[in-house]
Amino acid sequence: MALFNRRNNDTPAAAATTVAVDPALAALTGDYAIDPAHSSIGFTVRHAMVTNVRGSFGEHEGSLTLDGSNPANSAATIDVRIASVDTGIADRDGHLVSGDFFDAEKFPLMTFRSTAAEQLGGDRYRVTGDLTIKDVTRPLAIDLEFNGSATDVYGNERVGFEGSADILRSDWGLTWNAALETGGVMVSDKVKLNFDISAIKAAAPQA
Repeated sequence: MALFNRRNNDTPAAAATTVAVDPALAALTGDYAIDPAHSSIGFTVRHAMVTNVRGSFGEHEGSLTLDGSNPANSAATIDVRIASVDTGIADRDGHLVSGDFFDAEKFPLMTFRSTAAEQLGGDRYRVTGDLTIKDVTRPLAIDLEFNGSATDVYGNERVGFEGSADILRSDWGLTWNAALETGGVMVSDKVKLNFDISAIKAAAPQA
């Protein structure tokens, strides 16, 4: 199911306005709250040049606004509490929230605000927006796959997405590192952000 329609460049503008709207897509239109109990926001980074460290943020919230009739109007916001980082090792987590890295006491949130979206083909999309870490805001493109929609056992209407984006942490002021005796550095500059999102549609307002 295509969530964002891609306009054919060979189609005249006047004709493009007459493209029929998929009723299944139109039915997805509405506001959604990201369900933190069934979503995850995490990262993968190379450690000591030879292995990967994976972590996630246990506390996050966000919203989606989907417009199935005019997908260009869709939007997303995410707020992540830095202090909730979990890599499975308490000492490492403490280092990450310290001034060497995120400085979570001074900059408690990482945020994302979308500005545009496009279809890459099939159920694959790219959502572009502004990522803010430590008061540094830079553009970020997230490649996502739309996993579909369903009504859960409690009657909630859900949509699901998963995807990732590669960043250089130094672009956001995360520059701490240590040299290795064998060459190279302790922590890679390149970090992969991972998103697995389940969102619940808000109830329609009463007339």
